[in-house]
Amino acid sequence: MTRMVQFNSPFLLGFDEMERLLEQVAKGSDGYPPYNVEDVTRNEGETPRRALRITLAVAGFARDELSVTVEDNQLVIRGRKREDEERVYLYRGIAARQFQRAFVLAEGIDVGEARLDNGLLSIDLIRPEPSKLVRQIEIEGGVSSAPAT
Repeated sequence: MTRMVQFNSPFLLGFDEMERLLEQVAKGSDGYPPYNVEDVTRNEGETPRRALRITLAVAGFARDELSVTVEDNQLVIRGRKREDEERVYLYRGIAARQFQRAFVLAEGIDVGEARLDNGLLSIDLIRPEPSKLVRQIEIEGGVSSAPAT
């Protein structure tokens, strides 16, 4: 039994979009094609280049039968095989089905290059360094408690 996190607490303001994304991810897909996600962070100079790599097993798909797009905050990979009208199959055990696999991207994630090599489609994602932001908010109105001189 999968339990969804609820964002209806009065302390979690503005997370309704996050809840929608979690519900969308929970619906999942049929598991095709299989994929890996790996951390490929490299030290370049003084600051590391934080990166991820998604690799999908797309054996049998040509480059022009695949598409990689960023739609809103999702990385969407689609594959659609073209039918070869000249082939006559006596038995067809290798499926030529289309697929769509989507990954929700966090704010600031940049999609780098995509490569197809030996039936593996690899897509690099660059993760920005998280910024630590502290901002003082001025309070207006009311009476100041500063002593009068």
